[in-house]
Amino acid sequence: MSKLVIVGTVAFDAIETPFGKTDKILGGAGTYIGLAANNFDIDSSIVSVVGGDFPQEYINILKEKNINLDGLEIIQEGKTFFWSGRYHNDMNSRDTLDTQLNVLADFQPKVPNAYKNAEVVMLGNLHPLVQQSVLEQMEKPKLVILDTMNFWMDNTLAELTKVISQIDVITINDEEARQLSGEYSLVKAARKINKMGPAYVVIKKGEHGALLFHNDQMFFAPALPLEDVFDPTGAGDTFAGGFAGYLAKTGDYSFENMKNAIIYGSNLASFCVEKFGTERMLDLDQKEIEKRLETFQALTQFNISLA
Repeated sequence: MSKLVIVGTVAFDAIETPFGKTDKILGGAGTYIGLAANNFDIDSSIVSVVGGDFPQEYINILKEKNINLDGLEIIQEGKTFFWSGRYHNDMNSRDTLDTQLNVLADFQPKVPNAYKNAEVVMLGNLHPLVQQSVLEQMEKPKLVILDTMNFWMDNTLAELTKVISQIDVITINDEEARQLSGEYSLVKAARKINKMGPAYVVIKKGEHGALLFHNDQMFFAPALPLEDVFDPTGAGDTFAGGFAGYLAKTGDYSFENMKNAIIYGSNLASFCVEKFGTERMLDLDQKEIEKRLETFQALTQFNISLA
């Protein structure tokens, strides 16, 4: 069974959307990535940190999903990372109301010995020095995927550039791709980012799908049009988890298989937004996933005669 190491936050979120609001609920990039990757027959481990206030109930939920938590450090005297946000009516923009780093401020990741030989590493959106530390603990992963954001580009560009030079795939949104490359055209942006190190560049466009670039090859995957988007929190991380999980399961890192991975990631992300937080990902079953994959296939297939 292929191994996947996931590095990212395990956290509390408090979310407000036009459809309602929550108190503190289970969240964090590592959590969403892990729950998405769990839908594939792989051995995954989350490397993260929580405080003594993190409920045993949440730990049990992750373990029941067959996610290894040997790399989840619990600092009993500390508090868990907390984020609170409010989404606007269009659900595409949001305001951060509160961010409390708590135990994440001094996080020193420790990859379990049994997972240092993992084939695939998914570096979630964290400080580049944390991502670098994980890379240095790994033996020889076959595929390293990195997610990042404009905050790290603004504040730790040198460290981020160093990590980017060592990875295989980067996943960022269109705004971040433009900032990182200095190019407005996403084609030119991807080409520049390719030269920084990663062979594959995945540019996420939210409700408008995702683009995959590899040298002069391009692929576009639409997002599934949904009647209702209840809560977009974690959709990007769910996409990354589905993408990484599929690649870890298949062990095929070719451009053609990356296309499939993007569809699988987009498919899972379409479920994530249907309920608050991680709720939808926790009750998802394989039949639902397969049925929606058929919808994706119908959405993107067509026959055309070329003269």
